[in-house]
Amino acid sequence: MSASPGRFVIAKIAAILLVVALSVYFLENKTTRPLISKSPIILHLAEALPESNPVTVAMRLFSDLVRKKTAGGVIVKVHSSAQLGQEPEAIEQVRLGIIDMTRINSVALANVSPAIGIFTLPYIFRNFDHKYKVLDGEVGAAVRRDMAQVGLIGFDYMEAGSRSFYTRTKIIKTLADLKGLKIRVQPSRITIRMMELLGAVPTPMNFGEVYSSLSTGVVDGAENDYVSYYTSGHYEVAPFYTEDNHLSPPAILIMNRDKFNSLPGEYQQSVREAAHEAALFERDFMRESNRKAKIKMLSVGVTIYVPDTAPFRAAVTPIYQEYPVFADLIRKINETE
Repeated sequence: MSASPGRFVIAKIAAILLVVALSVYFLENKTTRPLISKSPIILHLAEALPESNPVTVAMRLFSDLVRKKTAGGVIVKVHSSAQLGQEPEAIEQVRLGIIDMTRINSVALANVSPAIGIFTLPYIFRNFDHKYKVLDGEVGAAVRRDMAQVGLIGFDYMEAGSRSFYTRTKIIKTLADLKGLKIRVQPSRITIRMMELLGAVPTPMNFGEVYSSLSTGVVDGAENDYVSYYTSGHYEVAPFYTEDNHLSPPAILIMNRDKFNSLPGEYQQSVREAAHEAALFERDFMRESNRKAKIKMLSVGVTIYVPDTAPFRAAVTPIYQEYPVFADLIRKINETE
């Protein structure tokens, strides 16, 4: 029995409606769900330290994690060894949107985002566990919010080691041994003031200039953690290391806020997750790397001395009163168990 004309018309209309419905579906799907384009989003990340440093290894891991989590939709290109500038230049370039991201020490960042300066106060953390309870808690979150005021997004805090003194010609055993020594410091008001209180002559300069300045006697010493001391080769020209751990400032991965906000929501979440995972890896890796670097330094003849830090702590006490703006956060840090 042949189909009636009416049924044929109904079938034709149904087919047309199906095509229209599918077209609307695919159009909406295209507009609301970002598809991986043939040209992925490229993010440039500046890293001042060399490839061998644990933080650079962690930045490579971050890059891999972002690529995997976005299925290739976002590619992070890591430029190590200060190819895109030293830390102060990198911060400014990220703020201006010239580059997208940088892993930065909080000492350098404090010149732009003042709240993070609290973590650069001498002897502010009791130990490693206390440090990350503070950083991963309320105080750390408050400091990250301050970064947004200067156009930056801060991700998870990372380990930058504990900074100690190293010198060219003699070991520092007491506070008196520091008097009059020209010590390279990062360009930071708090660090400069700390050195003045300790009796040294603070000499600000970029990290890339330190080796030559030590070798030529422009400075008498510098300060950093074991890993940076080793990977930079500074031990070759300053073989006396005093493990006083006067500073333990964290590092942090930062990104241009507008660039981050321009990413699709799914990609923003992927970047945050990758930064978190890379930071957790880096914290443990840095601790272990510092332990191994210390052993290596002993094996090549570096003189290491662990002083009584009580006189050092007493000497820098006035700096806490000089920053009343930090009073509430300092109280919260001290109350953190």
